[in-house]
Parts: sequence; structure tokens; C-alpha cells
Amino acid sequence: MTTRRNFSMQAYWEHVVQDFEPRLRFKGSAPADWQAWRAEALLKLLELLGDFPPRVPLNAEVESSVVDGDLIRERVVFDSEDFMSVPCQVLRPVRMKADGSHAAIVCSHGHGPYGKDPVAGVRSSSQHEANITQNNYDYGSQMARAGFLTICPDLRIFGERRDGLDPFPGRDPCNVNFVKGALLGIYTLTLNIWDMKCCVDYLETRPEVNPRRIGMMGLSQGGTMTTFTAAVEPRIKAADIICYVNPWDGFGIRRANFCGSQIVPGVHRYFDTDDIAGLIAPRPLLLEMGIYDNCFFIQDTLAGYAGVKRIYEAAGVADRLWADIFPGPHAFAGNKAFEFFKTYL
Repeated sequence: MTTRRNFSMQAYWEHVVQDFEPRLRFKGSAPADWQAWRAEALLKLLELLGDFPPRVPLNAEVESSVVDGDLIRERVVFDSEDFMSVPCQVLRPVRMKADGSHAAIVCSHGHGPYGKDPVAGVRSSSQHEANITQNNYDYGSQMARAGFLTICPDLRIFGERRDGLDPFPGRDPCNVNFVKGALLGIYTLTLNIWDMKCCVDYLETRPEVNPRRIGMMGLSQGGTMTTFTAAVEPRIKAADIICYVNPWDGFGIRRANFCGSQIVPGVHRYFDTDDIAGLIAPRPLLLEMGIYDNCFFIQDTLAGYAGVKRIYEAAGVADRLWADIFPGPHAFAGNKAFEFFKTYL
């Protein structure tokens, strides 16, 4: 008898996902299909994420507030757990009034070396400058100059929340912390989503902000955060996912282009990324896709967009799904984002 033998784990995983379909893949076409799917899918996603931490008082503190050209730049720190705090940059136009009428945007950074700083336009070194230039990364400051109040928090394990430059030599701190949390049934993705929800809590306290006009945006891992957070946080009224939504089969299984801060166990058993992004419907959503993106390939992000489009069409809100397919790399395009948020916030 001839036995088919294999010793490669990579080949094993690719074999496992061959012809694989997540259990809660959206396959409907009508509003009733979407409503039934959304109710089941949202409950399952929340189950996979696990418990969020207990709510604590924010104890928010504005540690500094300075004029930076046409913006006011604040350093804000608040508590999201009993033993965890979130450092942020908060930006707003100098002329913005504290009249409770303005829109705000949570601006999440990606898996970069400087956390929130480039997104907030902090140019404290030539390396920061290069990071901003390469990815058109300062969308936090760009959106503030466009008239929004923006908040740029550090995700856990990044920026000021990183335990030194190289806490686990030769290893990704995201993966080490994922394993530590998995021992306890606590996942860094879930904790980061909680921190983003606390950012919304904080924005609701700002005297400038209308709580019904809050959006979210992010590039790469910031796109992960925007996808998952907007899916489970209804107070986010519009979202811009930049260079992220693409099938896990390609970037996850075949290329391992992810980290432990961007998953929870079992998530692909039930969903692909376009299903999770589709849970944002019926709220407005913009997907940005770079045709020269060498991190998440354009053929994959187009497939993700097609999946999200099917969900928005079934929900009867196809006009609320925008796409910005741009001739650029893994970066913020900014061709439609300003119009998008001004339209929906």
C-alpha cells in the first residue's frame, strides 16, 4: 500500500485550508439573510474575543497642551483597567470650539516601531520622518487639519507600552504576549479592542465632540483594529480600513504575515476578514487598497473587498461602502477619506 507521507508543517497547514470555508461565511443575498447572519455572527465573534475587562473610571489627565502650528496638540493619559493606562496624542484645530458639535476620529497605528507617534505627526527623529513619508502615516494630524478632533493611542506592546526596545531578543513581543495571555484565556487583540472602546468613552467626555459623530481609521494592524473594533462597537459611526481586509488563507496561513496581537484562537474557523468587516454594515465603510502593496497584495485585498461588497449589497446599503484603489504602496492614500468622513460624520 502506498502511503502519502509529509513532514512539513507549512505543507500541513496549506493542506488543512485547502477547500476550507469558515463556518459562518456569509453566503446570503437578501436583507433577511444578512439580518439572520449578522445576529449569529456578532454573537460568535464576541464569544471568540472573550470577556472584556471590567470598566473602571478613566481618570483622564491632559498632561500637556501646546499650539503646534494650526493644531492644538495634547498628551492625554487615561485608565482602561485597574492596572493599565493608555497614553494618547489628541489633536484638534486651533479654532475648534468647545460647543459639543464636532466629529472625532480614533486613529490607530500599525505594527511599526514608533507606535502612535507617526500617526499623530510627531517628527522627533529622522526615522520618524522616514516612517511618515513611506506610509503617508500621519493621518491623525492630517484629519485634525481637515477639521476633526483625533485621538491617537498606543496599542499594547507598542510605543510607550513596549517593555523596552527588544524585550524578547529575536522574538516578536506580540507573539510572546499572545502566548502569555493564552495561558490565561486573555488575548491582546481583545484587550486592544477594549482600549479603543475606552478611547470612545474618552471622546464622549470631550467638550468639543458630538458623541454621535465618532469614526475610526487605521493602516495595517491599525486596519485590523478598525475592523474588529468597529464590528463590535456600534458607537463608531463610520470606519476607514486601510490596507488590511484580505483572506487569511494568503497572508495568514501561506505567508504568516500577522502577529499574536491580531488574532484570537479559532477566529478563522468561523470567519474570514471580509466577514468581520461586513459586520460593520449598515454603517458606512471605506476600504483603501494599494496596488503596489507588498504587505497585503492587491489581488487579495480586492478579494476581501468583493466579500464585503456582497454583505453590504445584501444589507441594502451598497452605497455606504466606498473603495479607494490607489497606485501606491502599503500606505494611507487619503484620496477619499476626507470626503468620506465629512459625508458620514
